[in-house]
Amino acid sequence: MSIDRRSFLALTAGLAAVPGLAAAAGTAAASTVAAPMRRTIPGTTEALPVVGMGTADTFNVGTGADERAPLAEVMGLLLRNQGSVIDTAPSYGSAEAVTGDLLRSAGARGKAFLATKVSAPAGAPAQAQWARSLADLHTDKVDLLQVHNLIDWRENLHWLRQLKEQGKIRYLGITHYREDAQEALAQIVRSERVDFVQINYSLAERGAERTLLPLCQARGVAVLINRPFQDGRMFRAVKDRPLPPWAGEVDCNSWGQLFLKFVVSHPAVTAAIPATSKPKNMADNLGAALGRMPDAGQRERIAALLA
Repeated sequence: MSIDRRSFLALTAGLAAVPGLAAAAGTAAASTVAAPMRRTIPGTTEALPVVGMGTADTFNVGTGADERAPLAEVMGLLLRNQGSVIDTAPSYGSAEAVTGDLLRSAGARGKAFLATKVSAPAGAPAQAQWARSLADLHTDKVDLLQVHNLIDWRENLHWLRQLKEQGKIRYLGITHYREDAQEALAQIVRSERVDFVQINYSLAERGAERTLLPLCQARGVAVLINRPFQDGRMFRAVKDRPLPPWAGEVDCNSWGQLFLKFVVSHPAVTAAIPATSKPKNMADNLGAALGRMPDAGQRERIAALLA
């Protein structure tokens, strides 16, 4: 049996809600469609799917089964692509603990590229926060640890290097979510060795294109993209507007896929990490890693939609 991309998305989104069928549907469908696009972490042979997942707000829930069941489905859809990025932080309320619980319940820790952050002052506060993160995530090691929003970045980055040397983390990075912080990030990339930079970048916020993205590409730094939908505001901007017919030229069936393909088609971007609590949206996001990617001309055509 063959299945086209549109049918695959409908199938996985629908069956994800049926207990016991989600994994089987993913396995059967995934074997009949092209693998998702992956990008190699600079300086390594490790490649990550270009669409991962953030957990801010969406995974900040309680312990009730009704709250966590949709998130388990979201995670299950994501992790059909081995090595997908899951990004969380101790400052996201319960999100870090929920992420850890769901990964443990599914026996899926080894399937995820797990990233978290340090958002406490350097020294004893940061070390105590890191210990809590490991406990909440039910792990003794994460793939990526990031200095969150440049908090005590010099001292914390020095400590992260020690953790990497000790084998407690695989990669280290720095993050921010605002364009006005990107010059500071660029200065760090110029002066320090970091493996990852996490920034905001979208059709509505293209400031990173001027300096930071080219600099990361030139310096061999992987880039994670947060806020690719500008916290949902981009969807409100196109509300009631039909998807342009030419979106099919880059295999997009939704506005979300068009927005995400614009982001992940930039050559400096390693992966985007949109957050969602809805399995249907997760399936749609994953569709942005499939099929044809926009070239430079098509990227500008997409950008003109929100100009």
